Amino acid sequence: MHNLLQLLIGGLSLGAVYALLALGFVVVFKATHVVNFAHPALLMVGAYFTSRFSTVDRFPFAVAVLLGVGVAVTVAVAVEWLLVRRVKGDAVLAVSIMTIGVDVLVQTEMSRRIGIDVLPMGDPWGNGIVTLAGVTVPQTRLAALAAGILLITAFLAWFRFSRWGVAMRATAEDPATASLMGIRRSRVSAASWLIAGALAAVAGVFLTVFPSPGLEPATAAVALRAFPAAILGGLDSVGGAVVGGLVVGVTEALTQGYAEDLAFLGTGFHTVMPYLVMVLVLLVRPTGLFGTKELHRV
Repeated sequence: MHNLLQLLIGGLSLGAVYALLALGFVVVFKATHVVNFAHPALLMVGAYFTSRFSTVDRFPFAVAVLLGVGVAVTVAVAVEWLLVRRVKGDAVLAVSIMTIGVDVLVQTEMSRRIGIDVLPMGDPWGNGIVTLAGVTVPQTRLAALAAGILLITAFLAWFRFSRWGVAMRATAEDPATASLMGIRRSRVSAASWLIAGALAAVAGVFLTVFPSPGLEPATAAVALRAFPAAILGGLDSVGGAVVGGLVVGVTEALTQGYAEDLAFLGTGFHTVMPYLVMVLVLLVRPTGLFGTKELHRV
């Protein structure tokens, strides 16, 4: 029972991190209808510069995280302004493909900088653990869960009540009408990429602290597991991104925790579990759990 509780807490904390990444996918898609495949690259940029500011430049960890987020946001807005905005019209497929190229270029540069090293984050938690009622949980997992809850709650409140949130929802609902009402779609697009860059950077920090050894080129593959979370929740649903992230995190943690009992599935099956869950959900609900159903006239 203790092992199950430990795995559930670890899965929820991992799911909160995946939810942050999934929110980044969803926000950009709702504002621009573009699937941002460069999201893992933004995570790598944020995590890399956080590590550098913390361990090389010796900034306090909180300051290093803010600076890392700032760099990731700058890269995200630059990609939106220099590349995405230049593609006119509704060529969203071309823009989505373009983000794949951006991801490859940025990750190549990050891999060159990291090399064969594993970069520590310089976080204050280290490998500390907390034991409650016989359940042992790393401090980093609790910090990730707390940060995820805080950021997700703040984002949902902002998205629901702020003028920018209303503008984003209006643009997602009917771009043409939103433009006629005075909403500048270019600003909404830039804001969505800014938010995605910030969320990716924060998620990158918590994906590379204990029990992870640190930041390495393979970290980008971990970030891609948030894409199934966004898809199974519904790529146009903010709430679905949160639910999808939690579902993926818990199923991955449980699969990894009970790997010995699932040995017949093969070693490392937990890495493909998010994609399996996504496929099973899409077989039943092609638009995801909370995605908007499309109606077609026949």
